[in-house]
Amino acid sequence: MKFSGPLESRRLSFLLEMAVSREAQMWKEYVPKIPTNQDTAASPAQRDEVVQWLTDLNCQFRLYPETLALAISILDRFLASVKAHPKYLRCIAITCFFLSAKTNEEDERIPALKVLARNSYCGCSPAEILRMERVILQKLNWDLHTATPLHFLQIFHALAMSSCPRLLDSLPEINPSQHMAFLTRQIHQCLACHQYLQFKGSVLALAVITLEIEKLIPDWLALTIDLLKKAQIDSSQLICCRELMARNLSAIPASLPPNIVFIYSSRKQTVVPCDIGVFRYHSSVSGPGFTAAKDNSSSDTHNQITAPYQHLSAPITCKLASAKRKVEEMEVDEFYDGIKRLYNEDSAQDVMIRENMSFLYNASASRQEGNASPCPPLQPVSVL
Repeated sequence: MKFSGPLESRRLSFLLEMAVSREAQMWKEYVPKIPTNQDTAASPAQRDEVVQWLTDLNCQFRLYPETLALAISILDRFLASVKAHPKYLRCIAITCFFLSAKTNEEDERIPALKVLARNSYCGCSPAEILRMERVILQKLNWDLHTATPLHFLQIFHALAMSSCPRLLDSLPEINPSQHMAFLTRQIHQCLACHQYLQFKGSVLALAVITLEIEKLIPDWLALTIDLLKKAQIDSSQLICCRELMARNLSAIPASLPPNIVFIYSSRKQTVVPCDIGVFRYHSSVSGPGFTAAKDNSSSDTHNQITAPYQHLSAPITCKLASAKRKVEEMEVDEFYDGIKRLYNEDSAQDVMIRENMSFLYNASASRQEGNASPCPPLQPVSVL
């Protein structure tokens, strides 16, 4: 998706208008339920717990972030219309997840029902999931297509990049799709909290994007007002959502920098590949064996020495395919594969990172086999 030209801006405005119209038809105001001793309905805390479980399943099956967002939307719509018993909550949630996967994913990416029921440990059989599927579809009038908060977030992000092409100048190490992946992680954190059910998906997405814009550019207020008018959102709702989100998101740990380079130090040591793409060492001399530096950084950053990775535990040997797979599962690229299709970007940078990790792994494996240093042994200098 390119961010230039009035034609693209008009197209984005049209998509936003259609999403707002669809949301107005489907959204119902959230009414918090007061629990009683006789009440057997699922509590908001139980709802949050099952949404977090769906988030883990989405990562386990490596599905699109849009699949998770739609599954949560279907779940909330169904729970708003019925009083669900807690013991059926996981069956309802896995069924919503299965419906969302069949709606958003390619046919070859949709998990088989037996595999989904077995690997998710949902506690229900495939036949029970199919029966629950029919109940949910009938209750929602067979209409699953709705504008999710992630859908609004993608539109707002594209509109912000179109209005301000230099939005990410203060973050030269990431591209727009990686920035969108970070915002997607934030929106998923919000969707797992029932406190945000009082806000529409458009308000939730606009709060996420405006809080981020406020950190990036000084004239963030003008861009926020422009997006607010285009989305036809009440400013008081946005302010209330922003205040709640600013308190909650401040506790979320920041992601790793997108391009970390581990520089090898030629000392006598054994390098052990770990599960998440970094390396642990066992050195026979004092001092660290690795220095970490970020791309496009100054020379002072390269001189910074990190502490030993003693807290990481990993087996001594692992297969190259497994190492590559774990590299792709780093937090910074958790949603990158599902989002990069939104932008016309070159993925050579990601390929270079994976090739570097493969090179480091091959070097470490050869050293483990020979139990020797990668550098030739030093020879004493003879003095004539």
